Amino acid sequence: MMRALVTGADGFVGLHLVGHLTAEGDQVVPSSCDVTNRDAIVAEFARADADVVYHLAGQADVGGSWQNPVETIRVNVEGTLNVLDAARLAGCRRVVAITSADVYGRITDADLPVRETHDLQPVSPYAASKAAAEMVCLQAGLAHGLEVVRVRAFNHLGPGQSDRFVASAIASRIAACEREGSTVVQVGTLDARRDFTDVRDVVRAYRLLMISGRAGEVYNVCSGTDRSVREVTDILVNLSTTDITLETDPALVRPVDLRVLRGDNTKISGCTDWSPTIPIEQTLEDLLEFWRSNL
Repeated sequence: MMRALVTGADGFVGLHLVGHLTAEGDQVVPSSCDVTNRDAIVAEFARADADVVYHLAGQADVGGSWQNPVETIRVNVEGTLNVLDAARLAGCRRVVAITSADVYGRITDADLPVRETHDLQPVSPYAASKAAAEMVCLQAGLAHGLEVVRVRAFNHLGPGQSDRFVASAIASRIAACEREGSTVVQVGTLDARRDFTDVRDVVRAYRLLMISGRAGEVYNVCSGTDRSVREVTDILVNLSTTDITLETDPALVRPVDLRVLRGDNTKISGCTDWSPTIPIEQTLEDLLEFWRSNL
């Protein structure tokens, strides 16, 4: 059993992680403190008296990072520095820091599946902020001896996810159609292929890495399978209780600078025996039910 402080505990992934840790018998100290407020973070960590820290808090909107790059860098880099320093000063022994597969940037088909050894070529301000945050994590380990495990999370989805993300957005529109008696769902680009994992499998991976991950190392958390947004959309449409017609909305169409992304999860599987267990169909059914109940 661990006493764990979770930053970003009130977010999509944070809520699932808190639930999972509690179910596993851990004592959880949830935190929604502003990570850019150094004094507040240091004080909160000192009061928490936690053994370990899961650092999930951050600015997660890739698109929004183009409009607010300075704030994105501040929250994700300065915020990570504050969390690591606060953890060290409070005597926490270990931190799992969540970054993103976006740090890999533009890749080719020849690079697939993407391994942890791949060069970092961040394209968006968000991706750059996460790559910089990783350097802060490395520095904390090398300079201060803090045990930090970095996690590069690929696309994850499930109940509770914001409709700023594509699968959840489509699920919310389908649920609205069912409620209103309409049949048309607006969609954007459906050809991109991504590596999707259920958030409940993702948080299970985080805890296993806290226990067994090697300090200073980085691990992909991914399914190892890529699916098109069209395939995900078709599953949601088939789950609907009404006949749905998809209609392309030019306002939702975005240029796809990365046609396909698929990760390699060999490293985490070898270290923890983790693998995803929840089928994509179950994930999407639960996501649709969430929107039916929360419109």
